[in-house]
Amino acid sequence: MPERHPETRFRICFFLALFTVCLPLEEGAAQEPVIVPEGVPPRIHPLPPLRAQAKIEQDWAYKRVTEVIPMLMREHGVDMWILSMREYGEDPVFWAIKAPTTFAARRRSIYVFYDRGPGQELERLALGGGSQGGVFEAYRSTSPSPRGNQAELVGDEQWQLLRELVEDRDPAAVAVNIDESWAFADGLGAGEWEALQRALGPTYVSRVKRVPRLAVEFIAHRLPEMMPAYREREETVHAIISHAFSNAVITPGVTTTEDVQWWLREKVQELGMTTWFHPSVDVQRAGGIPSGGPVVIQPGDLLWTDFGTVAMNLHTDTQHLGYVLSPGETEAPAGLRQCMSASNRMQDIVLAEMEVGRTGNEILALARARMEDEGITGTIYSHPIGDNGHGAGPLIGRWDAQEGVPVRGEIPLRASTWHSIELQARFAIPEWDGEEASCRQEEEAYVAEDGARHWVFHRQTEFHLVW
Repeated sequence: MPERHPETRFRICFFLALFTVCLPLEEGAAQEPVIVPEGVPPRIHPLPPLRAQAKIEQDWAYKRVTEVIPMLMREHGVDMWILSMREYGEDPVFWAIKAPTTFAARRRSIYVFYDRGPGQELERLALGGGSQGGVFEAYRSTSPSPRGNQAELVGDEQWQLLRELVEDRDPAAVAVNIDESWAFADGLGAGEWEALQRALGPTYVSRVKRVPRLAVEFIAHRLPEMMPAYREREETVHAIISHAFSNAVITPGVTTTEDVQWWLREKVQELGMTTWFHPSVDVQRAGGIPSGGPVVIQPGDLLWTDFGTVAMNLHTDTQHLGYVLSPGETEAPAGLRQCMSASNRMQDIVLAEMEVGRTGNEILALARARMEDEGITGTIYSHPIGDNGHGAGPLIGRWDAQEGVPVRGEIPLRASTWHSIELQARFAIPEWDGEEASCRQEEEAYVAEDGARHWVFHRQTEFHLVW
């Protein structure tokens, strides 16, 4: 049995004046909702040292493989699951099962999961690619290398061993990752599939089944132990945006939207994180924005950003709104505040309709019906998040598909998943002579093990202000 790496606890750091106080996070409350008062300024949480991050991520990988995979294989009637890939042609599942010190598949890497039955541990075999920190039992060649140690398992020997392992276990149903609709379940390349069929032979090829939800739901599943780290990342994102949409970064009449975009990129790099897309920053204003040239931020502008970060393979995707005060103003105009209130109400509606077992399209239809009843104009385009920014799981609308999303909106919402609640309300602004504003917001929420829905940190209900 591979050695399990002990869980590494996170520390929550409170910044008081010039001092940092770090407290250990309580273990039992990993997935419990944390009520954060909306008026409390968000804090930047430094990432743990790289070695500490690796220990945490290694534990996540072990737990996901040993607990989540057997649960889903039994749920979907699969005895054996085979992943085969080559360096730089990795299966999307690979990124959830690898060690944090592995950055690519090794030559050809074949991973086999075999369910030996209830009460028995899932068999986890690696034919090439190594043990991934003790997650897999790794096989090597029976031939010595020129250096005297065992050679790596490659070529015909690799496929022959796979054939022997499959024959010895004689699985009734073998899953492979081939699917035309879900990228997360389509990781078996055409060449790999041809080679795999030759290795398995006709008897076992006839037992192959395509079960796209196995890969999709495995990647989507979030461990409770991940939540403390994710909550810290989301609070950090809120803190970064709060600083970006302030006079510390923006000088009205001077600073451009592009200046703020690059400030966000530099700040993320400074904190040891990265982005999974270039940040968006734009403005809306009465009378519209002149076309051509850089957009200079002016008093009276409605600011917006779409900002996605990555740290410890945890992705965030956040959209916030700001306002640049005009002379004599102390808050955003009432019309813009009503626009944000409408967007907040849409968030409430979507979360309320996100019941486990409903499909993304069902959630979308129910939410839009309630919007219509309440006289709210807007669109919903929410998506899962986690290992990927646009993550595995059901889509709840697209900006251009408010009637429902074929295939990707048709699978059910599951517990233990994270979602980016992305949407926009449109509202006629009296102070803009009735011109419409779009209040686009996006915040991370999660569906807990019991099906309850919570914000990861909290949502924006007031504008970031620049004066």
